[in-house]
Amino acid sequence: MEPIRLVIADDQRLLRESLRTVIELEEDMKVVGLAENGQQACELVDELRPALVLMDVQMPVMDGISAIRKIRARHPAQPILILTTFTDDDYIIEGLAGGAIGYLLKDMDKANLFAAIRSAAAGRHMLTPEIATKLATRLSAMSKAAPLEMNAQKLKKLGLQFTEREKQIIALMVQPLTNPQIADTLFMSVGTVKNYVSIIYSKLGTSDRMQAVASLQELFSVDGD
Repeated sequence: MEPIRLVIADDQRLLRESLRTVIELEEDMKVVGLAENGQQACELVDELRPALVLMDVQMPVMDGISAIRKIRARHPAQPILILTTFTDDDYIIEGLAGGAIGYLLKDMDKANLFAAIRSAAAGRHMLTPEIATKLATRLSAMSKAAPLEMNAQKLKKLGLQFTEREKQIIALMVQPLTNPQIADTLFMSVGTVKNYVSIIYSKLGTSDRMQAVASLQELFSVDGD
């Protein structure tokens, strides 16, 4: 059976070399290329067409997320597995949305890493339990902040227009959530939320939160005309 051909992209030379040494102890795996940044990873994929790319996130010249998007644009079927130390929600969302087949952390044990490589090379999506939990939490928070469907006729009659971000804020204001709670849900600073709330107040012509929420509730389609 032909071994799984891998490209490793990581800006830490020692880690790249160590990963190659460990991986090549497995009879069914072979590291065919090493990259120290995302740009090199893109070039190696063009040249070598590996079965799988192990991609770090933060790297010089071109970061891993940008490299994933570029590779997937050129080679839509190319499996890319993120292997990093970073657990930031934005990295997880952007990496998977960009086309990565999985998101793993570098502190996982060798047996699980090898199993993940084999699964990813076979086309199966891979997430460590910690990453899966964070992803589920983020998606749940985003669903709670889904833009509300407002009555278009009422909006037009009152001359009101809200951006998608303002609608997300409104969706949480009417639950009702406080500014700090909204900030936590949308992963924004409290100051930024306050700025959006002030803009919403200004559009409604009020500075009172209870009055603002009452006015916003009247704009929902479900309340009728």
